[in-house]
Amino acid sequence: MSRLLFEKKGQAIWISHLDLMRLFQRAFKRAGLPLTHTQGYNPRPSVSIALPLSVGVESSCELLEYELDMEQRPNHKEIVSRLNAALVEGVRVIHSYDNCAKLKTLAYLDATVDLEYDRGIPEGAVDAIQELFSRKEIIVEKKGKNGPTDQDIAPMIKKLEINAADANTIRLAVRVCCQNPSLNPMQLSVAVTKYLPQFAPDFSKSARVNLYNDKEHIFR
Repeated sequence: MSRLLFEKKGQAIWISHLDLMRLFQRAFKRAGLPLTHTQGYNPRPSVSIALPLSVGVESSCELLEYELDMEQRPNHKEIVSRLNAALVEGVRVIHSYDNCAKLKTLAYLDATVDLEYDRGIPEGAVDAIQELFSRKEIIVEKKGKNGPTDQDIAPMIKKLEINAADANTIRLAVRVCCQNPSLNPMQLSVAVTKYLPQFAPDFSKSARVNLYNDKEHIFR
């Protein structure tokens, strides 16, 4: 299998994971890059995206694995060019490559979480949020397929920096676990609302920045 590194930004953040898969399947076809198909009763194109991204979250580091059904395949530079010509605005392939790291070694991701306040950052909010995320236990509710469960997010926060991005925005720059266990960075906003309701943001958003292996080296 080969792998793509791609970004999802702008209006494309509202494309769901399943629609993104379909988008890439059609893009490969339009680009004249036929995919192999899985075997069995219901064959599917050989594409898969690691770490499905929540709707509304942008990313600079998405990974897609693919396999082409071609005897003489184009080089990776041409694959990138042909795919980008067939994709929608906001979804852009950055790199295509072989010799991929094993997905089981993917362990951490860097992300930003912006807490936005319509009337400006409340006095004392930065210090209070800093203290919250220094606690040894931070329990928030996680929604799953089998219903909501309590999740302690504190052990899954590897690094965290807090600063005022502007007069209305507190930015959390975090490195969190993304596999076994995994933490959705937006849970940090949930924690602020639960434990510090006086500093609950009017709006919050998140962006993925980079991925790392279990040694905290950049994962590709």
